[in-house]
Amino acid sequence: MINEYKGIWVFAEQREGKLQEVTLELLGKSRIMADKIKDKVTALLLGENVSHLSDELISYGADSVVIVEDSSLKAYQTNAYTSAIRQIVNKHKPSILLFGATTIGRDLAPRLSTRLETGLSADCIDLEIDKDGILIQTKPSFGGNIMVEIICPNRRPQMATVRPKVLGTPEKDLKRKGSKVFETVSINPTDILTTLIKSVKETTSAEKIEDASIVVAGGRGMQNKENFDKLYPLADVLGAMVGGTRPAVNEGWIGEDKQIGQSGKTISPKLMICCGIGGAVQYLVGMQTAETVIAINKDPNAAIFNYADYGIVGDCSEIIPILTEKLRSLLRK
Repeated sequence: MINEYKGIWVFAEQREGKLQEVTLELLGKSRIMADKIKDKVTALLLGENVSHLSDELISYGADSVVIVEDSSLKAYQTNAYTSAIRQIVNKHKPSILLFGATTIGRDLAPRLSTRLETGLSADCIDLEIDKDGILIQTKPSFGGNIMVEIICPNRRPQMATVRPKVLGTPEKDLKRKGSKVFETVSINPTDILTTLIKSVKETTSAEKIEDASIVVAGGRGMQNKENFDKLYPLADVLGAMVGGTRPAVNEGWIGEDKQIGQSGKTISPKLMICCGIGGAVQYLVGMQTAETVIAINKDPNAAIFNYADYGIVGDCSEIIPILTEKLRSLLRK
């Protein structure tokens, strides 16, 4: 029976004993939703020797932390994690179960929803809840051309994965108190398909665009690589990173690791300068939480102006060099 299911649960994704930022974002949003309907937030923490993370989860909004520690859960494995979470969900019956739309979340959540015989909305960009506890899941659909709201009224738990950096990270409250519940699960040896022999970290000096506080992004309206390359001096002056839309990547003007949007990275910088970008939904979902947005486009009717805090109508190839030099002169003073 649906009325047997209570509470909002968040899968507390951790890697090598460090919580992923999207977990904290989900806790913050879950706290808001739970307070609205006077419900509880639970973090589900799996791994080996990870119980020390429970205080941090509580400080970011969890009322309780369900901890499952097992040597077979030290490294993420799809079948083992699916089996463990399925056992816990069947026992505690949460009404809502949320995951980050990360590599792990995108692998784990669909398999788990099938085992639990419930629905799943993937890659959501927002969540809300109504007075009856129905989760309203917002996500792009039809190739990112429209936003849809999805509900799962007849099955439980209600499940969703949410893109990182779209909900915002809540303030940490070290005064919050919560409970810790240790659970045990039975992992079938046949669920352990691989053995981790050695873990080797990939080292790179390249900064990730999703971590940048200032981003200068270019789109199809930059017209060619020569014009697109004018973004780099502007970025240098501002201490920013350069990103691009999917058309810019397809044209070879910038690499895929700097693509912003539905099929690229989700970013949340303090300042975003959008150059020659029309403002398609596919792009907007990747930068909608930017604090301040400046748009430069020669089309006065471009959709990007509806989302910008400041707009400049004009040719980017002419405006960007002028803007760059003006900023450079101001910073010299």
